[in-house]
This record gives sequence, C-alpha cells and structure tokens, in this order.
Amino acid sequence: MSAALPQRGQTRRLGIAGTRGVVGRCRDFSATALADWEWLPPGGLARPPEDFPPGDDPYAWDTSTGTEPDWDEERRAVAEDVLMVVSELVTNACLHAGGPLELVLNCTSERLRIEVSDASPVPPRPRPHADPAVPGGHGLVVLGRLSRAWGSVPRASGKTVWAEVSAPRRP
Repeated sequence: MSAALPQRGQTRRLGIAGTRGVVGRCRDFSATALADWEWLPPGGLARPPEDFPPGDDPYAWDTSTGTEPDWDEERRAVAEDVLMVVSELVTNACLHAGGPLELVLNCTSERLRIEVSDASPVPPRPRPHADPAVPGGHGLVVLGRLSRAWGSVPRASGKTVWAEVSAPRRP
C-alpha cells in the first residue's frame, strides 16, 4: 500500500453537460486526479525512452520474463485500467442514456470507485453472446475484466453505474 493513497477517501466530481468531447474530458479529469493521488508515476502514462533498449518496440510487453513490474509500471498499468473503465462507463452513458450527467471518483488506500450518473432509469445489461467479430456490445465485458466489482444504483433522476478498481500495490 502506498503512503500517498488516502486512508479515508477523497472524492472528485465533474458535472457534465452534453456529449461532444465528453469521453476525453472525463479521461483528462480522471488522469489529473490519478496524478494528484500518485496513482500515476512522474511523467504520466508514457514510459521514458531510456526504458527501451535500442531496437525494442516501446509498445511491446514481454510477459515471458516472469519478473514483477516495478512500482512505476504497476501504477501505470492500474491507471490505464482506470482510464479504460472511465471511457467505457462514459461511452455507455452517451450511447444508451443520452449522455452522462456527472462523473464521481472516490479514492481510498484500497480502491478507486468510479461512478457515472445519467438520466436513464434502464440498468445496464450485458448483451448475451456478443459476436467478438462485430463492433459494439463488449463494454460491460471489458468493465467486468478490468474492475473488481461493478453495478448500478437507481436514482430519482436516472441511475448511477459504478465500478471499483483495486489500488496499485508496491511490488
């Protein structure tokens, strides 16, 4: 557990109007919060050039070494998962609910809870047997793989879809 992660929790809220550019705005808002909470290493998501020997592909990941990722790699990997979850939740609100109304991030030393509220009362439902060769219908599958838990809560003015991602752990 990192000493930088808040013990009692910190919350950030972003009110949202409209759908144009909303996924990018929500990702930027989330990345700023992750940096403030030290879930991102210095330099953000980009790996420094000196991490790559000459001729190595900077986008390749060697899983055959069996070595544990270092602290920066761990934080970077968790932050990438968080930003993907934010993107999926916000995109789903745009596609199925007329757009998100609010993004809430609640961070503790154990997890980050991501909430996206919208005006639709219809709860999210995974598509049964989504065709992997056809675009669309995979967002909730991705959400389930990247988060430790997710769900939705009805609200008077719609619903809130939430997901929790475990905090990065020092190797």
